[in-house]
Amino acid sequence: MDPDTIRQLIQQGFADDRVEVTGDGSHFEALVVSPAFAGKSLLERHRMVYGTLGDRMRSEIHALSMRTLTPEEWALQG
Repeated sequence: MDPDTIRQLIQQGFADDRVEVTGDGSHFEALVVSPAFAGKSLLERHRMVYGTLGDRMRSEIHALSMRTLTPEEWALQG
């Protein structure tokens, strides 16, 4: 699995949102900025992203760290 494939999978669940993925083939980092995260806990946000990846999280993706932000939180990152 490569970063672009993971980005495409996540993007299917967050169509108009910002999704960036980097990684080396087994360990990946994702940035997902979406208004859908408003009012959600960190755990709920991560579950939303995991939901876009389905069974691949168990079989093809060994490690995925995430930053999940609303557009307002992203704007504050400056």
